[in-house]
Amino acid sequence: MIQNRNIAVCIILSIVTCGIYGIYWFICLANDTNMISGRTGDTSGGMAFLLTIVTCGIYGFYWAFKQGEKIDEAKISRGIPSSNSGILYLLLSIFGLSIVAWALMQNELNKMA
Repeated sequence: MIQNRNIAVCIILSIVTCGIYGIYWFICLANDTNMISGRTGDTSGGMAFLLTIVTCGIYGFYWAFKQGEKIDEAKISRGIPSSNSGILYLLLSIFGLSIVAWALMQNELNKMA
């Protein structure tokens, strides 16, 4: 089951813990999106984080784009109109606003939880 998370608390904890909670949130976002889209065999949150570190952040851009695609698939399967949010998440991540992209992802997951 997907947990409903308070976005403001997640952002504040990420800042206060100097990014450590952000790592946990990243992993949870990946796992929750896999679960809600029905793609449980896709890359887990831990593996996505590890690949992001190994590729010096490049995989994080790809991950953000794919998160948008998975969320759009989940919306379509539930009869909710979707937009191409993968491009928005990718652009936010490229411009250093990953935490904003995560907040938007969490907002969509909260709506579907």
